[in-house]
Amino acid sequence: MSALTDVNRGVFTWKISNFTGMIARWLYSETFIVSGCQWRIIVYPKGHNTDHLSLYLETGDSARLPDGWTKFSLSVIDQTIDVRSIRIETQRRFNERERGWGYRSFMSLTLLHNPRFGYIANDSLVIKAEVCVSTFAHPVNSRPARPIDSFDSYFTGLEELIKAAGTNMASVGPSSCHQDGALTTEIPSLEEIEKAKQSLKECLMDLFKLTTKERLSEALSTLRSARTGLSLKQQIAIETFQANFSDFTSDFLAFEQDNSEFELHKLQKDQRFSDLKKCHEIHILYKQLMDELIKEEEEVKSRREKLLSDWEILLVESEEAKSGYQDEQKKVAEAEEKKRLAEERMSRSTGAWANLKAQFC
Repeated sequence: MSALTDVNRGVFTWKISNFTGMIARWLYSETFIVSGCQWRIIVYPKGHNTDHLSLYLETGDSARLPDGWTKFSLSVIDQTIDVRSIRIETQRRFNERERGWGYRSFMSLTLLHNPRFGYIANDSLVIKAEVCVSTFAHPVNSRPARPIDSFDSYFTGLEELIKAAGTNMASVGPSSCHQDGALTTEIPSLEEIEKAKQSLKECLMDLFKLTTKERLSEALSTLRSARTGLSLKQQIAIETFQANFSDFTSDFLAFEQDNSEFELHKLQKDQRFSDLKKCHEIHILYKQLMDELIKEEEEVKSRREKLLSDWEILLVESEEAKSGYQDEQKKVAEAEEKKRLAEERMSRSTGAWANLKAQFC
């Protein structure tokens, strides 16, 4: 991590190692100082309820910010070709309730993990934040703030929040999301108060969930600004909870994160058990194949022994045939010699016979 800052401007670079193996739903960077205030980046590696990387910038002590606008950008760096880095810039007002701004759909996870690009290199992701805090007054188009009671310094209308909920820009923590970043201080109507009360009731019906955090914050913000429709005890309870919103919700979020980790390990344990059962089944199959192979080997051994026995008999018969052939070969030579001698004797006898026949016939 590195940070370059002057009084009202700062650049912070955050390198996250072992990124693809991250189990946590979100990560916080180290804090860095700009305009005397602490800032940090929040990233959702697998997206904030979306299939996109989610990035946010948050200030830890917005009460110390000067009255003005904060211009900032968030970037995901391509570590092989810098010009392909993705950078989004905007200008927002940070305050006690709007402590964080960012992008729920900063870039698609498919693009982020595409090996053709260098957004993840050596299993590391590099994020850069550039922050510039201005001290000038509200822009001409912004609505001047109107004084309200001590329950709240600023108020964001519920309708504006609902409209902003569908945009890509989203806030984090107890902050709410605005389309234009302007603050309003209007007193909620009775209808808005009743809607906020119903929303709060629905949020409180079950254990706190991450998906209800913004909705709960919106309902509390609306009810804190209400002048009617709430009992004193309800007002005190809302004020107390809102004042400690971050601490209370972080406890639930910590549980949700730990519970998610538990469920993950439980799933992994079940997967390991399933792998173990599969290995055992394959082991049984291999044992059956080995038994069949042994049986085949015994049959082959029996056939081999029979073949060797027949071969030995053949060798004996072959040796007998060879010996008989050699004996007969010798006898043929002896008989041939006798035949030659007999032919010579017969030749003499034939001549004498012809001479005698000539004298008397």
